[in-house]
Amino acid sequence: MQAAENMGDGGVAEARVRALPLWKGTLTVTPLKGGVSNASFKVTDSTGSFVARLGGDYPFHQVSREREAVASRAAFEAGLSPELVHAADGLMVLRYIEARTYAEADVRANAEPCVDILKRCHAEMGRRIAGQGAIFWVFQILRDYGATLIRHGHRHAPDVPRLMKIVDQLEAAQLPLPIVFGHHDILPTNFMDDGNRLWLIDWEYGAFGTAMFDLSSIAANNSFDAAGEKLILERYFEREPQEALWRAFHAMKAASALREAVWGMISELFLAAPGVDYVAYAKEYLGRFDRVHADYLTRYGA
Repeated sequence: MQAAENMGDGGVAEARVRALPLWKGTLTVTPLKGGVSNASFKVTDSTGSFVARLGGDYPFHQVSREREAVASRAAFEAGLSPELVHAADGLMVLRYIEARTYAEADVRANAEPCVDILKRCHAEMGRRIAGQGAIFWVFQILRDYGATLIRHGHRHAPDVPRLMKIVDQLEAAQLPLPIVFGHHDILPTNFMDDGNRLWLIDWEYGAFGTAMFDLSSIAANNSFDAAGEKLILERYFEREPQEALWRAFHAMKAASALREAVWGMISELFLAAPGVDYVAYAKEYLGRFDRVHADYLTRYGA
């Protein structure tokens, strides 16, 4: 399929960043690596350092940059993320923080502060969200993704009916939980440690939902073992998890891994970030989903 969003022309992207009227004095612009759906640059002028990130609305991922900006401002007010200083026309500028980006092993080694910052997010973000609130429900998103794969004749389209039956089963295992404002993109690279504190960045998927998706995503996306998963739930809920909570957690963990896999398949259709192999990304997370779902079936049956 022809990619509808091509971020491969770094020269055009950098020119847009340089043309912003924000900058003062001598300007240095350096591309940043690591993004899988956006082009980012570190920008330094006489007033300090910033991160400029380019990426338009992605309706195929239910991403709105206007909603992301609202969430980013709320996250700064809550003390979770650096300040957003500019947002318009698919270009966001945030204060640069000198910090180390986490890998999976870092998240596992720092599970308690990672859970704590998510708990702060869930407790403090919702009251700071202006305008109409967005909703993130992974099961609806997976159904929408499945319909898109079929509509575009993706090579995984024949497997969609089987996957949607699994989605129904995983959704049925969920428990009623309070509505909170969640991050919903708990990849290790969205945690940053400056040596004194932890930061939670990138709010593309920030929306109202339940805590279970963020909690299960820590485990699914960072290869936690059983002891680590127990720590996540006990730290967050401040009690020993009962069997129904465990079942909901393991079901959501499978849904989280599947969402990452199908996210890669959808991105293969519509995105073209430099150096990003969406086919490999989808394959990796489809493998994680198969393992997590097999474990779920061993524990709870169909």
